[in-house]
Amino acid sequence: MHTTTERIHTDIDTPLGRMTLAATPHGLAGAWFAGQRHYPPAPALGRRDDRHPTLQQAAQQLQAFLHGTRRHFDLPLDLGGGTPFQQSVWRALLAIPVGSTCSYAAIAAAVGRPAAVRAVGAAVGRNPASIVVPCHRVVGSGGALTGYAGGLPRKAQLLALEAAAVAGPGSPGPRLRRARSTSESRSTIAV
Repeated sequence: MHTTTERIHTDIDTPLGRMTLAATPHGLAGAWFAGQRHYPPAPALGRRDDRHPTLQQAAQQLQAFLHGTRRHFDLPLDLGGGTPFQQSVWRALLAIPVGSTCSYAAIAAAVGRPAAVRAVGAAVGRNPASIVVPCHRVVGSGGALTGYAGGLPRKAQLLALEAAAVAGPGSPGPRLRRARSTSESRSTIAV
């Protein structure tokens, strides 16, 4: 695990609410909804830079994804802030196809720790890059919507958006409703 103090950030408004994006010299290091669980403290976000190329690219790709015009992300990622186990879980999340879901137990098996379902759940909950690293695609073993740091309504909306994208043009797509803040792909990974 490596940490860096060279983090910068920006804030964007999306159809699902305000998000903070953070980057290091290695790539996108965070994408959090305002007020979500595990939102980092202000000093950990670094200075604000609305013109940073990685943050601009991430903002554009997130907006396109949330408006249904993009299905995959093509961003450098820096997920090195997690433990080796967390990083293995986050890499497994990147393998879940758009429009699909996967259980926590299946992720545990995929990372070679089939008995570590709860630890996988904790690692999924600590995913620093919401949407880009698609933790919203992980569901309970019975297919039930469980845990999402950004809130279950957002998780349901993301899954509906992806289902419509996979269904193709002409199918009725979901309308993303602006979520209330709780306070009122193809990617490369730097490890």
